[in-house]
Amino acid sequence: MAAMGFMDKAKEMLGQHDDKVDQGLDKAGDLAKERFAGHDDQIDGAVGKAKEATGEGDTTAAPAEPPADQPPPA
Repeated sequence: MAAMGFMDKAKEMLGQHDDKVDQGLDKAGDLAKERFAGHDDQIDGAVGKAKEATGEGDTTAAPAEPPADQPPPA
């Protein structure tokens, strides 16, 4: 069996600690917003894509609410 490569190990670690990675991305996004005022939408988009690319997605966001006109799934 071949040894696990660096990238495989990094991906595994990101998946195991996705909540911490998401918190770090949020902090980096906040710092970027301070430095590059007026680009909040672009920064939020980049942070969102980074969260999707790591682990299980954004673990720091609140769960999505079902639309008001539809009952929640059973």
